Amino acid sequence: MINQELAGIFDEIADLLEIQGEDVFRVNAYRKVARVVGDLTEDITAVAARNELTKISGIGKGTAEKIHQYLADGRIAVHQELRSKLPEGLLDLLQIPGLGPKKVAVLFHQLKVESVDHLRSAIAAGKVEKLPGFGARSVEKIVEGIEFLAGAAGRTPLGIACEIAEKLLRDVAGLPGAKRVEAAGSLRRGRETVGDLDLLCEAGDGSAVVRAFTQLPLAKKVLAAGDTKGAITVFNPDGGEIQVDLRVVPGESFGAALQYFTGSKEHNVRLREIAVKKGWKLNEYGLFDGEKMLAGKDEAGIYKKLGLPLIPPELREDRGEIDGAKKLPVLVTLEDIRGDLHVHTTASDGRSTIEQMAAAAKQRGYSYLAITDHSRSSVIANGLSIDKLRRHTEIIRAANEKLKGITLLTGIEVDILSDGSLDYPDKVLAELDWVVASVHSAQGQDCGKVTARTIAAMENPHVHAIGHPSGRLLGKRDAMDLDWEAVFEAAARTGTVLEINASWQRLDLKDVHVRQALEAGCFLAISTDAHATDQLEQIRFGVTTARRGWASAERIINTWPLAQLNKWIAA
Repeated sequence: MINQELAGIFDEIADLLEIQGEDVFRVNAYRKVARVVGDLTEDITAVAARNELTKISGIGKGTAEKIHQYLADGRIAVHQELRSKLPEGLLDLLQIPGLGPKKVAVLFHQLKVESVDHLRSAIAAGKVEKLPGFGARSVEKIVEGIEFLAGAAGRTPLGIACEIAEKLLRDVAGLPGAKRVEAAGSLRRGRETVGDLDLLCEAGDGSAVVRAFTQLPLAKKVLAAGDTKGAITVFNPDGGEIQVDLRVVPGESFGAALQYFTGSKEHNVRLREIAVKKGWKLNEYGLFDGEKMLAGKDEAGIYKKLGLPLIPPELREDRGEIDGAKKLPVLVTLEDIRGDLHVHTTASDGRSTIEQMAAAAKQRGYSYLAITDHSRSSVIANGLSIDKLRRHTEIIRAANEKLKGITLLTGIEVDILSDGSLDYPDKVLAELDWVVASVHSAQGQDCGKVTARTIAAMENPHVHAIGHPSGRLLGKRDAMDLDWEAVFEAAARTGTVLEINASWQRLDLKDVHVRQALEAGCFLAISTDAHATDQLEQIRFGVTTARRGWASAERIINTWPLAQLNKWIAA
């Protein structure tokens, strides 16, 4: 997590320098450091302890000194100095989709805009659209971005929340007296964003555990410290801080507390209604008949006494899981996944080679992997020309000949262009094993156009799957305005797979659309869109999203054996 903290600080230094009009080479140097530190797989604290920071490509003597300063003091002097020169609210503008440092600089220097509220006022006064590089359409998008940002405020993406929680779980488990520690709340339900973190701990001496919890190195502020509950804030790589609540409970009530603090409010109300009808009482301490405890040690006992099977945490949203408890599907698991059908390599914008991606996939126990680099229109992602694609395909096939224990599929992530056509002619796509078609441009088109583009791609016989169908980026960019009913109908009719993009920045399809797609008769694939070997691990977030959408393994095509998948592709 310290790597992400540092990467965020170096990125912010670059932003501050760019707003102040500093030399572009200096700005880009800090951006590069941010990428290098953020991509580092080893904890940078350990590298610094060995005095090996300058051995990392992209980190020079000056940068190493700044990293050592942060590790020692929790701050970087140049960062603090740059922040002091600009209004505090100015950096908030960078969170608005479509506003980068260059435009923020124009707003600040020409209109004295210092905050989101100032920006709203300047827009209302008609001043912003007159600025160079803006215009009416640009201002309209900024207004939409401000509204979107307001809706996303205070929520942390699942991937970041999990990283924070897993570190805290390890720390709390190591505290004296802690016997068992679990995450609860919306994190355990696998919601795409999380408001705060809820941890449960079984221990005898609650006040001692809480006191030690509030003194953890990660704690930024202490909000509460009682006999059974503590609350702190910790650094949030997504911005600011996130609240973490720890509740200490006895072993006989641990299951009841885990159920109570996991289920959504609506789910828990339904359970309490069932209990009341039986003349019982259900709360975080257990299920009671008067003073007699009927269940509470584990969750399964609670649900069994209420006449229900153990409902998976991901389904505890009161979306039919209680009324339909007797017919719940067997949900897909991480162990069901046999391959990944959307990954990138150094051939386009990835950071790992074909061989490295294949070795990492094999280590995960996969039997196949589709290499799907970017097509030629994705210039920013180093998309492949037709000639480069054909050479790349030959390289993949040659690598596949040498590999044992895993099969590589030749593929591409082909852009769906603004007019609905694809980035390559059919004869080129026909040469590949696996084609993922994705919208990367003109995502602001109206519903009719973006829907027509998506359906046109599905109707192409060489397209096997639609990648990240809504195009959203959590907390950064809203989904396209698609007619989902029409999309699902077309996918089912054409046999085109819809992707659950497991990247925590996307989680696209989202859970409710997963369920709607399944009800419409669609097949799905859970893929990572990985650009490096470590990102293959994000498959777990896609599995969680699929489970929240009530998906079973048989409807997820990359749970199938390779022979079955190849037969389906051939058909």
